[in-house]
Amino acid sequence: MNEVEDVYLVENCLQGDIQSFEILVNKYQKPIFNAALRLCNDFDNAQDIAQSAFVKAYDKLEKFNPKYKFFSWIYRIVINEAINFLHQNKKRQELDDNIILDDNSPEQEYEQSEINEKIRDALMQIEPNYRILIELKHFQNCSYSEIGYILDIPEKKVKSRLYTARQALGKVLLKIGIK
Repeated sequence: MNEVEDVYLVENCLQGDIQSFEILVNKYQKPIFNAALRLCNDFDNAQDIAQSAFVKAYDKLEKFNPKYKFFSWIYRIVINEAINFLHQNKKRQELDDNIILDDNSPEQEYEQSEINEKIRDALMQIEPNYRILIELKHFQNCSYSEIGYILDIPEKKVKSRLYTARQALGKVLLKIGIK
């Protein structure tokens, strides 16, 4: 599905077709959950955050602006939900090693598991605001303008904060032996 179809589904939902929203949920539930998981570092809390984001999106669907991507709009909601959660729960928990975060085959996942674990551990050691930027740019492949929209900051600020986030992540990775 493309962005035009997302807008069509939103319009149908606003006219009372709840199944259209279910299609959007099915389409975006994995990246929304993964974003929440990468930010809060807890499977159950990530599920709660993702669910809360979809509920908020549904409640505020009439505020969706079709000039933006639906994905960017809902991603902004999940980021805000995760930030709120992190502010309310300032503790860090261990990430469940059995969680697979992307669509790799089992063989690819096995080959990457050690490095992925180190990267996840390193990400959890940097500030949540930096984690968000790394997640959006490198895991969700968002453009600078999309990140600016999602985080409600100018594109120039996105670039400078992303640079700082990469530096912070790089320092942690060097510390744990990844160059």
